Amino acid sequence: MPVNPRQAVLVWTIARNAIIDELRRTPKNEALPEGYGAADDDRSKMHELRERISLLPEPDRTIVSMQLEGYSYEEIAESLEMTEKNVSVRLVRIKDKIRKEWT
Repeated sequence: MPVNPRQAVLVWTIARNAIIDELRRTPKNEALPEGYGAADDDRSKMHELRERISLLPEPDRTIVSMQLEGYSYEEIAESLEMTEKNVSVRLVRIKDKIRKEWT
């Protein structure tokens, strides 16, 4: 299955932020775990992200899926009968939830 560029950016952003969070929590004198800097297989991360998205409750799963497919906040809001602000807030909360569970 071809990788959607938006999904790749989302995976990269979540992974980058998780690494930054971990580095902030790691005391300066404590060594990072062995293999920490090793590159992971992007396909396994994409698979894990898709799995995490599939476990979200229905409205959240639909919002994330539509955003990954390239729909604007306005289009998502209109199709789900929400406000654009509500879509925006929910996306931030969903991404935070995924990020926290991923670390």
